[in-house]
Amino acid sequence: MVKVATLLLFTALSIQIFAQNDTIMEQKFAIVIHGGAGTIIKKNLTDEVEKKYQDKLTEALNTGYQILEKGGSSTDAVEAAIKIMEDSPLFNAGKGAVFTNAGTNEMDASIMEGETLNAGAVGGISTVKNPITAARLVMEKSQHVMLTGEGANAFAKKNGLEMADSSYFFNQKRYDQLQKIKKTEKVQLDHIEDDEGYLIDPEALKDSKFGTVGAVALDKEGNITAATSTGGMTNKKYGRVGDSPIIGAGTYANNETCGVSCTGHGEYFIRKVVAYDVSAMMEYKGMSLQEAANHIINEKMVKFGGSGGLIALDKNGNVAMPFNTKGMYRGYKKSTGETVVKIFKE
Repeated sequence: MVKVATLLLFTALSIQIFAQNDTIMEQKFAIVIHGGAGTIIKKNLTDEVEKKYQDKLTEALNTGYQILEKGGSSTDAVEAAIKIMEDSPLFNAGKGAVFTNAGTNEMDASIMEGETLNAGAVGGISTVKNPITAARLVMEKSQHVMLTGEGANAFAKKNGLEMADSSYFFNQKRYDQLQKIKKTEKVQLDHIEDDEGYLIDPEALKDSKFGTVGAVALDKEGNITAATSTGGMTNKKYGRVGDSPIIGAGTYANNETCGVSCTGHGEYFIRKVVAYDVSAMMEYKGMSLQEAANHIINEKMVKFGGSGGLIALDKNGNVAMPFNTKGMYRGYKKSTGETVVKIFKE
């Protein structure tokens, strides 16, 4: 009898161990990123420039994915992916940030964790090398959600973040864009460019901005983190802040539903609370991620007059990347091995 009982116990333990191993093997993880939306047309991008964007997006994806693959957190993954894009002059964030009317760079960023709903954001900062790291610092080292301007710069410096002066952020192409757009008294869509990288038609620009970068990740623990970073819009005045650092508008994450990062006409995204709206449609109307994201970007925002797009990732590893513009720099990588990097509208 003792031998039988021991055998039964061993069998039960073996089944439990195998079941646990299967659960571990089945845990999904993924990361999705964007580098901004706008009038991105293939004929306006040379093969060389297109490859630069493809390579940088791929580098950002792989950097975040490797962290997830090794069991790292979704927060570490999105920060690392965004820093790759912030350090590149190709995107309107960090080193590639556009210029204000005063000829300065004022950057915004935010991050949110879906497990705790903890969040951090910075607005109008000018001396922090990587704004997304400053946003994370606010989330983890302060009692606040958002810090702005000189206060945010001082907080980052006090806590040892890498700082940079104005020469680091200076980009001749961005500066030339400012000089052209200042003559029109408008603000510029970051991704409306001609063959030389300048404006196509100033009359078509309107009050909007594109070029924001963002990332959403799901880690092996089932935690979702979303983050967004931007330089705002060319020729902006009076300390203007868009949706990117606004939790619920440009960034949102909730483990029960999804994580979202937006890019587009910030004033519209703020008024429609777009990032949170995706989560709410899933939670209260029972929509799938794809249904909710498409409905908001391609129906609600179109009717409202807001241009742009978003990336989103749900708790099951499903991805959505809708946009209502000509193109959006975007991509994702899943634990299944599926990898996608795209620029133009299909």
